[in-house]
Amino acid sequence: MSERLVVIGGDAAGMSAASQARRLRSPGELEIVAFERGHFSSYSACGIPYWVGGDVASRGELIARSPEEHRARDIDLRTRTEVTEIDVPGQRVRSRDLEAGTEAWTGFDKLVIATGARPLRPPLPGIDAPGVHGVQTLDDGQALLDSLSGTPGRRAVVVGAGYIGVEMAEALLNRGYEVTVLTRGEQPMATLDPDMGRLVHRAMDGLGIRTVVSAPVTKILTGSDGRVRAVATDADEYPADVVVLGTGVVPETSLARAAGLPLGTYGGLLTDLAMRVRGHENIWAGGDCVEVLDLVSGRERHVPLGTHANKHGQVIGSNVGGGYSTFPGVVGTAVSKVCDLEIARTGLREKDAREVGLRFVTVTVESSSRAGYYPGAAPMTVKMLAEKRTGRLLGVQIVGREGAAKRVDIAAVALTAGMTVEGMTALDLGYAPPFSPVWDPVLVAARKAVAAVRAAE
Repeated sequence: MSERLVVIGGDAAGMSAASQARRLRSPGELEIVAFERGHFSSYSACGIPYWVGGDVASRGELIARSPEEHRARDIDLRTRTEVTEIDVPGQRVRSRDLEAGTEAWTGFDKLVIATGARPLRPPLPGIDAPGVHGVQTLDDGQALLDSLSGTPGRRAVVVGAGYIGVEMAEALLNRGYEVTVLTRGEQPMATLDPDMGRLVHRAMDGLGIRTVVSAPVTKILTGSDGRVRAVATDADEYPADVVVLGTGVVPETSLARAAGLPLGTYGGLLTDLAMRVRGHENIWAGGDCVEVLDLVSGRERHVPLGTHANKHGQVIGSNVGGGYSTFPGVVGTAVSKVCDLEIARTGLREKDAREVGLRFVTVTVESSSRAGYYPGAAPMTVKMLAEKRTGRLLGVQIVGREGAAKRVDIAAVALTAGMTVEGMTALDLGYAPPFSPVWDPVLVAARKAVAAVRAAE
C-alpha cells in the first residue's frame, strides 16, 4: 500500500529530502506532497545579496529547480500554501491556500519539517515602514529591488554587521549608494573575535562603507509620506532612503512548538543522527529550523547555512526512502566577503571556548596568499586557537584579500579529524608560487601555535 510523505518547506532541506526520497521510491510506493508558502522553490538564499548588487543578472539564476520541475518528477509541490498546524497524534497537517483563503487537512505517514529560519525583526518604532527590508527569501529580494528602483535618494543604512549585513553593504555600494552600517557589537562580524573583526572594520571604512559600532538602533524615523527617512541610535540619526535589516535569524519553529515537538536552547528542533525528531519515529526535520551538534565543543548549536540544509535533506530523503544515512555534526565553517575583502572562520572563537570550559592558547600571523615575489600576492591574517596541554586545534579565523577565505577549509578538515596543531604542520599541502608561499599561512599559524602550546606547559 502506498505511503504519503508530507514536506513543510519548499527550499533546500525540504526539497532535497523530497527529491532524494523520490529517487529511492516510486510514486506507486510513496506519494509526496510538499507545501511552500512563497512563490519559489529550491533557490539560493545565499545568492540574494549578489543578485541585489548586480553580480547575478536575474532572479532565475538563483533557482536550482522550479515548482514545475518538481511536479514533473511526481512531487506534488503546492506553492503559496502555508501549513498552519501539525496534528502529531492524528498524523495530519492543516494548510491554508494564501490565494484562495481556503483551508484543508492532509494526512501523512511520514513528515519532514523544513520551515527554515525567520529574520530577527526588532520591535522598534517604524520598523514596518515602507523602505525597510529584510532579505530572507526571493520575494524579499524582489521587494528590495523594487524599492531601490522607485527611490530617488542614494542613502542606505544597513542594521547589523553579520554575514547578511556586510554582504548587503557591498551590494548597495555596488549600486551606487552611500552606505552606513550600524551594529550593536564591539566590531562588525561577531562570528569573529573582536581583534579580527577590527580588521574587517578597517577594511570596510577603506572601501567607503561607514561602519558605526556599539550603536544599537532605537527607532526608524519616517517622513510625512510614512516612508523611512532616517535610523536613530541613542547618539545620532543616520539619514536613509532605504534600510536593510541584517540582524540575524532564529529557527522558525512556531508550528513545531505548538505541536509539542522537542526544541533546544536556541529554539531549534532536536533530532538524532538520522535527522529524525527525537521521540518521533515518523517525523524528520532539517535545515535552518534545527539545532546540530558542534563537533568541537560537543554542544548543540543553531547554524543556519545552505550547505548544511542540503546535506540534511539528503540524509532525510535517504532514510525516508528506505536507505540509511546520518549527519554527524558541524565544525562551524563559514566564509563571506565585502568587496575584495575575504572573511572566514571555523571552529570556536575565544568566547565559545571559554563558555565550554576549555583552556587554550591563541596565535595570530601575518602572511600572504602567494609567494612574496610573485605578482598579485595579497596579505592575510590568520588567527588560530589550540587547546592547552593537548594541542588540539579549536578554531581558525582568516581575514585577507584574494585567496584567503577558502584556506579555512584546511582547518575545517583538521577540526573534523580532531587533529592537533603539531599534526597539522606535517600536512602535505599543494605548493607553487602562484598559489602559496612555501609555508602556507595556515601552517605558519600551526607552527606558531605548537610553540605557544609548549610554552604554556
